[in-house]
Amino acid sequence: MSFVRIGVECSFTENGTVRVRRIKLGQNWVSVGQGRQWQDGNGRHVLIMLPNQQVREIVQRPDTLIWEMVTSGQTGSRLA
Repeated sequence: MSFVRIGVECSFTENGTVRVRRIKLGQNWVSVGQGRQWQDGNGRHVLIMLPNQQVREIVQRPDTLIWEMVTSGQTGSRLA
């Protein structure tokens, strides 16, 4: 699996869930739809949908709080 660092505009609710509004890819901010989210030892995972209807997985690392997008491997593996 590969990752690319991204910017994320989001908010956190009182119960700990995150609401992603948009992500920064390169120099551009892109509005996204949001799907399922979960946490594991690798961090907080959120499935998002880009404007071209592509589903991607983003992860916030617990040790750095940096957001990354999964760019290869099992992207969206929690869809089923």
